[in-house]
Formats: sequence, structure tokens, C-alpha cells
Amino acid sequence: MTALGPAVLLGFVLGLQHATDPDHLVAVATIVTRARRFWDGALVGVLWGIGHAVTLTLAGGIVILLNVSLPEKLTTGLELLVAAAIVALGVFRLRDALRGAGRAAPGHLLADHDHDGRAAFHSHPHEHGGHAHAHPHVHPETSLLGVLGGARPIAIRAVAIGALHGLAGTAAVSLLILATLRAPLDGFVYLGVFALGTIFGMTALTAVMAYPVALALRFQRAHRALAVGSGMLAIVFGLVYFARTI
Repeated sequence: MTALGPAVLLGFVLGLQHATDPDHLVAVATIVTRARRFWDGALVGVLWGIGHAVTLTLAGGIVILLNVSLPEKLTTGLELLVAAAIVALGVFRLRDALRGAGRAAPGHLLADHDHDGRAAFHSHPHEHGGHAHAHPHVHPETSLLGVLGGARPIAIRAVAIGALHGLAGTAAVSLLILATLRAPLDGFVYLGVFALGTIFGMTALTAVMAYPVALALRFQRAHRALAVGSGMLAIVFGLVYFARTI
């Protein structure tokens, strides 16, 4: 086995481990609790991993090609940005959970006119004081990939926070590459395998998270408790993370 072989295996294993970083899990949990289906929640991990892979490969590639290390002030700034983003995710999740935003009866969301969870325009007839009239309204799409153009861009949040985590993690990963691999091509191979490991790892983790969330959708109080809990955890974790990074 060449010198690259062990590095590739190590890269995949470290990628799997990297997905379990607490800041990753706390941030992703606030997004998974917004999903309306099990597979939507699991796909959050894939989208997070894609965002993470793109920025990690781009920034890490620059480091490899130029044979430089990122300034400490820059890496600290990125970590602080991650902490602030986690707090923001927590605040928005807590706000929406307390408002009950996006909550509708499961039977209503899956009615005949909702087209399997996709967006639909329809109206409900009502009668008040002998006068019949209708209330037209639109239900937004509830599938994960369909919300890209809706009011709740879950997919965009997953990709964005993954990209931010990828930037923040570039320094440590690139330093390891520069210390063990000399050829730029080997470094890019390592980055690719590492990114693949993070995608696999985070997808598995979000699938585990999505299962209880999907079960809790049947019970409004349980689902709200999960949402509130993930929001509060993100706020507290983000503030502590910020304070420790300064």
C-alpha cells in the first residue's frame, strides 16, 4: 500500500468522526426538528455535508496549492462566526416553536388537495349567520427539497451552516494534510475522502435524530418540546462556544 493509502483510510475515518463534533450536531438538530418526514430529516445531513465539502475543498485547496496556513485571527473569527450562527439558529427555532409556526394537523397537510405534501392553493367553505363563503389559502411545500422556494428554506439552512462549518474546519484539516502529504494531488484526494466521510457520518446522525422527530409529529406537545429543547440547547451552546473562543 502506498503512502497515500493509509492517509485515505485515515481521512475517511476522521471525516466520520468530524461529523460528530458537538457544534455540528447542535446546529443540525435545530434544522432536523423542522422536517415533516423521516427522510427529509435524514437528507438534512446530506445537504449539510455537501455545503461542508464545498467550502472545505475550496479553502483547503488554496492552502494546499499555496503551501500556507490560515492566520490565527482568521480561524478565530470563523469560529466566532460559527458560534453566532448557532445562537441565531437556536433563537429562530425557539421563536418558531413557541409561535407554533408551520404546525398544522397532519391530516390536513396530507389531504387530497395537498398533492402528497407539495404546495397547493385551495379554499375551505364556511358558513356564518346563514352566509356561505370560502377562505382561500396556500399551504407551503412540506418536502425538504421542495422548500427551496418556500417560506421555510430548510435545505438552504442546512447547506449554509455546513458551508460555514467547512470554512471553520479548514485550518485543522489542512495542517494535518500539509504535515503528512507532500504532493498537492494527494492532498486533494485526502480532502475528498474526508468530505465523503463527513457526509456519511452526518447523514447517519441526522437519520437517528429524524426518527424521534417523525414520531413526535403525531403529538403536538412532544414535537414542540423537541423543537424548544433544540433551540434552547443551541442558544446556550453557542454562547458558551463564543465565550470560550474569544
